[in-house]
Amino acid sequence: MRTRRALCASIPLIAAAAALGLAAGSAAAQGAPKLKVGLMLPYTGTYAALGTAIENGFRLHLAEQGGKLGGREVELFKVDDESDPAKATDNVNKLVKRDQVDVLVGTVHSGVAMAMAKVAKETGTLLVVPNAGADAVTGPFCSPNIVRSSFSNWQPAYAMGEVVANRGHKKAVTITWKYAAGDESVKGFKEAFEKNGGQVVKELNLPFPNVEFQALLTEIAASKPDAVYTFFAGAGAVKFVKDYAAAGLKKTIPLYGPGFLTDGTLEAQGADADGLITTMHYGDSLNTPRDNAFRLAYAKAYKLQPDVYAVQGYDAAQILGIGLTAVKGDVAKKAEFAAAVQKARIDSPRGAFTISKAGNPVQDIYLRQVSAKENKVIGVASKALADPARGCKAS
Repeated sequence: MRTRRALCASIPLIAAAAALGLAAGSAAAQGAPKLKVGLMLPYTGTYAALGTAIENGFRLHLAEQGGKLGGREVELFKVDDESDPAKATDNVNKLVKRDQVDVLVGTVHSGVAMAMAKVAKETGTLLVVPNAGADAVTGPFCSPNIVRSSFSNWQPAYAMGEVVANRGHKKAVTITWKYAAGDESVKGFKEAFEKNGGQVVKELNLPFPNVEFQALLTEIAASKPDAVYTFFAGAGAVKFVKDYAAAGLKKTIPLYGPGFLTDGTLEAQGADADGLITTMHYGDSLNTPRDNAFRLAYAKAYKLQPDVYAVQGYDAAQILGIGLTAVKGDVAKKAEFAAAVQKARIDSPRGAFTISKAGNPVQDIYLRQVSAKENKVIGVASKALADPARGCKAS
């Protein structure tokens, strides 16, 4: 499928507060220029639906704030990153150098996010990562101007390693795409699983975004493990779950993974996903006042039910607003921005969380099971789990 070229049209958001005649914030009153926010997300390809959900969540919180963050009206610029690390540096520079954005928000693919983090660190541009879990973003690349609203690849994987071991499984096979997110997810799972007495007997992978799974499924069947741990997302997750069931493996070898396996994919996976166990920092049945209000607002705005990607986009805007309010909209005050964010308690639909010194959420990881096309929360796999932030000098 031919992908679209970069989307670069700027999209001004009209402040609802202004439409209602309410008083403008102090920064706006002083004639502060619009805050330029660059959204670098996948709008085509395997992760297109994820990019749209992140943008929707971001826009929802922005609308709730009257179109302003830190007292400044927001103008959005968009670039389709195509989930292609080879194009990442050029794409991010379209936003930083051409459009001269004040803030970067992106992305989904860990390889692309690493390129964004490198540019953000070199230029001092504020970067909020609304999905990509690349451990290095809040590890060796940690910086006061980089913060994540999502997770590290280690977090849900480590939590699942403990779950699988505690369920009595002794031998596991892992399968994923061969790229940063997959490698780090398997590493996190393996760390916890083997620490708790399990053994990963085989690590299988294939190039991103290849979805020809049959040969590897045959290898899994021949290995006869107690369990399989997998990392796939988007369209790849749909095909893997369906192929796993079609191969007859679902009936004999339990399949586990982080929530990306079933988030935003359940409709397409159908009955093949029923009963799957995943770990994630969000679920469909939290039933808290905060989450219920968010879900209602999202459904009204977009005629869709939100998923974890929408929550991460929403919280990216929340975090940005908290930091910018503390520095009165002055994006140059990176250290003060970081300090304010790290002191905050983020009132998220997922449940309240904090931000570590490395810039990563310290959050509950839920245990979920697919039932009636929902990722229903059935427990907490790990309470207030903090990423170890290995390599981060600030942590």
